[in-house]
Amino acid sequence: MNLDPVLLRTFIAVHETGGFTRAAKRLHLTQPAISHHIRRLEEEVGRPLLFRTTRRLTLTEDGQELLRHAGQILQSLDAVAQRFRCSPISGVVRFGVQESFMGERLTPLLCQFARAFPAVRMEVNVGPGMDFCEIIQSGEFDLAVILSVPGEIKGTILRRTQFVWAAADFFQPAPGASLPLAFYPAPCVSRQVGIHALETAAVSWHNVFTSPSRDGLRSAVLAGLGITVLTKEDIQPGMKIVDGQFGLPPLPEGYFTLIWNGHRTNDAAQEFGRLIECMASTPAQTTAAPKKVRTKPAKPAA
Repeated sequence: MNLDPVLLRTFIAVHETGGFTRAAKRLHLTQPAISHHIRRLEEEVGRPLLFRTTRRLTLTEDGQELLRHAGQILQSLDAVAQRFRCSPISGVVRFGVQESFMGERLTPLLCQFARAFPAVRMEVNVGPGMDFCEIIQSGEFDLAVILSVPGEIKGTILRRTQFVWAAADFFQPAPGASLPLAFYPAPCVSRQVGIHALETAAVSWHNVFTSPSRDGLRSAVLAGLGITVLTKEDIQPGMKIVDGQFGLPPLPEGYFTLIWNGHRTNDAAQEFGRLIECMASTPAQTTAAPKKVRTKPAKPAA
């Protein structure tokens, strides 16, 4: 049985208004059209749905049952139509983001936005060392998510984090030697945070590795080449936090902040920004480790 949604809407309108004439006015149809819809619906279900008298119109028992299902069917159809309805918003969104902010969330974020706004073209730049503030001010980006220290940037704080000193699990500097440090190239904020902290402490250090890639920097650390500054969430298996060791000074907390190019922001960028804020407020899903099930040893056969 394939029930026509148009007939179901007419049926609901007749019930809610209490008559064919009032239903016709609500749906902007003629009264004969309403009568035709109800007759077709009754033919499709093979049951009478209404008791008609000169004064009242009531539902039969089958009509009451159909009414309950009709509402659910139309609600589901409306939800599907809303989900796949093309948005009138178009244009270009130029977005910059710190590599450590979105992680695995960036792909589903872009997919969700592309499905909702298929007429919008995305231009995305991802990197740890780009000066997104300067790029925003120059008008090259519409919005960006940057990592900064408290009080440095004005914008919408999406998430807090903590800068930490990180090294390989087996790392141990040579006695009396300067500490080897691995950094992103300037003007990366983690580099600035680390160097500023080192300059305030009596620690001898030298730069042993520089890479614009997060994977490159992690590889250097995991190989034991040196110590670096990461956000706490970027610590990988095989690394350890060495805050307070080897004379290293404490590091500040950091903010992931959404900033805007207010002079040229368009509707598409505003929608993308709202989606970022929504996703940032949702905790990342983690896969729980399977529980160990204890089993009793089998009894030896008699």
